[in-house]
Amino acid sequence: MSTPPDNDAAYHDLAHIFSARHQDNRVLEIEILPPGLGPLLQDGDSIGITKKHLVQAFVTARRIFFDASYNASDFHDASDYEDLCKTPRDGHPVQRQRDDLLNATEIILLFDCEHLTACNWRKKRLAGLVKRYGSADADQIRREMLIRELDTELSLMTSYLCSPLHRHTKSPTLWNHRLMVLTRVLDVRNSELAESFSQREDKGLQEVIKKELSVVLRSGELHPRNYYAFNYVRQLLELLPETCEDTKDAAALRGCSVIHLVLDWCLAHPSDISGWMFTLYLLETVHDEQTRTDSIARVLRFAVDVGWEGESLWTFVDLAKRIPGAGTLTKDQQCRPPWDVFAAPFLSDAGPEKGWKAWLGRARAAWIAGHMADNRADG
Repeated sequence: MSTPPDNDAAYHDLAHIFSARHQDNRVLEIEILPPGLGPLLQDGDSIGITKKHLVQAFVTARRIFFDASYNASDFHDASDYEDLCKTPRDGHPVQRQRDDLLNATEIILLFDCEHLTACNWRKKRLAGLVKRYGSADADQIRREMLIRELDTELSLMTSYLCSPLHRHTKSPTLWNHRLMVLTRVLDVRNSELAESFSQREDKGLQEVIKKELSVVLRSGELHPRNYYAFNYVRQLLELLPETCEDTKDAAALRGCSVIHLVLDWCLAHPSDISGWMFTLYLLETVHDEQTRTDSIARVLRFAVDVGWEGESLWTFVDLAKRIPGAGTLTKDQQCRPPWDVFAAPFLSDAGPEKGWKAWLGRARAAWIAGHMADNRADG
């Protein structure tokens, strides 16, 4: 069945942008434009498209995808890449078919991030590539192609998850797909491809996780209380003992540097409970009591200084202090800010309030006492 010319034109506009992205593995920032603008604007890596233009492109992309998949149901097992490695020509029919399917699924997922059929096709395609070219006896050309394909898929997910789109930043389908791709990357890292991957990325495993964390934090900014994003990095950290041969690298991911990055984000978004709960998760996995105590002290100092009364922050403080060994203070430490506010004798009785309200009540009492002291000094 044919589609209207406007639909085909919209499809080719987006397909050209995605095809160009493949060449240098760029991350795009995509935004839906109001009807008065567009239909398609591009400024470098920033893309703006109207909803109508995207719908038109989706109609054609869906037709192309299902037509091609019906005619080449076994294509996603990567068997056709054998010929591509020998004769990589742009006019090759397998090359054209691959480009059509890749572009179609990218446009489909841009329109509908929960389109499981399109996402599963990409999963199966990558799994076929890893099965064929991730083996120890694969030659260098195939190894480099596999690395590039995995990198390209990660940058595509970054384009979706870090763009100001309505649903993509909190899409469980996209986050699960990214976890699968990164798991494949970690598997490659522990194989004979590790050397090539390290030369390409020029960074250790901890830097890879910091990069993933930056994607999560950006998504959290775009969509507050983004539990899907923080759950993704939780799952990734849980996978590390299984995928990492070096346990020291896995332990370092829960070190001070990562906690500081997350705390910076939480203090910039103190009302976002999802970020605080992820910070609590990190503190529970760190076995350094001093790191826990310093982290809680930093949060308390911020809350006391700015007069923060929001429930999310004080809930974190209450739960973090209950971690075994967290917040254990010497008498000398109890006299230092900000612990002196909460360790003072006249604040020891929290009254009938329990939990986070008790902590907030102590802070309020300290603020009142501070104001009274300032007034006496002025008088």
